[in-house]
Amino acid sequence: MINKWQKKILLTCWITYASFYLLRVNMSVAIPGIIQEFGISKTAIGGVLTALFIAYAVGQFVNGQLGDKLSAKKLVGIGLLSSAVLNIIFGFTGNVLAGMILIWALNGFFQSMGWAPTVKIVSNWFPAQKRGKAAGILGSSYQIGGVVSWALAGFVVGLLGWRWAFWAPAIIVPFLAINWFLRIKNRAEDEGFEPVEIAKKSNGLRDTLKSTLQNRVIWIAAFGLFGLNIVRYGFLDWAPTYFFEVQKAAISLAAYKALIFPLAGSLGALSAGWISDNFFQGKRAPMAFWMLLVLILAVWFFPQIPATSWVLNLILLAIIGFTVYGPHMMLVTALPMDLGTKEMASSATGFIDGWGYVGAALTGVGTGFLLDNFGWNYAFYFWLSGAVIAAILMIKLWNYENVKKESKN
Repeated sequence: MINKWQKKILLTCWITYASFYLLRVNMSVAIPGIIQEFGISKTAIGGVLTALFIAYAVGQFVNGQLGDKLSAKKLVGIGLLSSAVLNIIFGFTGNVLAGMILIWALNGFFQSMGWAPTVKIVSNWFPAQKRGKAAGILGSSYQIGGVVSWALAGFVVGLLGWRWAFWAPAIIVPFLAINWFLRIKNRAEDEGFEPVEIAKKSNGLRDTLKSTLQNRVIWIAAFGLFGLNIVRYGFLDWAPTYFFEVQKAAISLAAYKALIFPLAGSLGALSAGWISDNFFQGKRAPMAFWMLLVLILAVWFFPQIPATSWVLNLILLAIIGFTVYGPHMMLVTALPMDLGTKEMASSATGFIDGWGYVGAALTGVGTGFLLDNFGWNYAFYFWLSGAVIAAILMIKLWNYENVKKESKN
C-alpha cells in the first residue's frame, strides 16, 4: 500500500514543482520583447534576473530551515500561489526598472518556498536506498517545467506579446496548487504507515542550523552548486536571446530552439541518479565529475560553431543540458537527502541550493554586463569558469560515502 502512496506523492511533487518553473524561467522568453519595447540594456535586464536570484538565495536559507520545522505542504502551496500573483503584476509593469526589480525579487522569495520543502516531503516518504531513483525522477521536474514554460511562453509571445509570457502561466498554476493541497501528505506517518527512517531527536531550529553549518561536505557541495549555477543559468536565462540575436530567429522560434537544453537536461537528471545508484555504489561525486568534464568541453566549443551550423549548435546545446542537469540533480536532490538524512533534508537542500543561487545572481547582471561591453564569447568564457569550479570541487567529494552505502554495511 505504501508503494501506491509513494507514487502518488512523488507524482504530485513532480507536477507541482514543475509548475514553479512556469512562473520563473518564462522571463527568458520575454527578455527580447522587454528590451525592444523599453530600450533597456542587457545589464539592466540582468539586474532584474539577479534580483530574483538574490531573493531566492535568501529565501532558500530561510525556508530550507523552516521546511524542517513547519508544514512543508503549506510552504509550497503559499509559495506557488504568491508567485502566480506576482507574475500577473509583472505583466502590467511599465518602463520602471525599480518596479521590475522589486516584483521579480519578491517572486524569487516565494519561489524559494518550493524546492527544499518538496525534497523534505519526498525524503519523508522514501527510505535512503530508494532516494537516488526518486531524486532522479523529481529532478526531471524542473527540466520539463522549463520545457513547458518556454513552449507556452514562446507560443503566447508570438501571438500576443511578451506580457502574456507572465499572464498565461499565472492563469494555469492556481489549479495545480489546488491539486497540491488536496493530494499531498507531509509524512508517511500521516497516513498511518511506519516512518521510512528513524529520525534523530533534535532540540530545534538552532541544532538543525548548527548541524548544517558544521557539515564540511555540505559546504563543498554548496560551492560546487555555486559554480554549476553560473553555467546553468547562463544558458537558462540567455539561450533564447542568443538564438534571437546571433541566429536571427523570431522570438517564438528562439524559444523553441532553446527547448533542447531542458529536454536533454531531464534525461541527464534521470540517467545520473540511476547510474550513480547502480554503478558508483550510490556515490554522487564521481558521476558528477565525469559529466562536468564533458560539460567543460561542450561549453568551450559552443561559441566556436558558426551561427549557420544550427544543427551542430543544437547538438552541443543538448550535450550541455544533459551534463548540467545530471550533476545539478545530484547536488540539490540526491546528495542533500543522503547528507542530511530525513530529519534535516530540507535544511541541507536549502543551504546548498541557496549558495547555488548566489552563483546564479552573479550570472544575471554579470552576463548582461559582458554582453553589453564585450560580446557573446566573453559570456561563454564566464559560464565556462563556473563549470571548472564545480568539477574541481567534485574531486574533493570523490570518496564521499553516502547514507545508502552506510546502511548496507
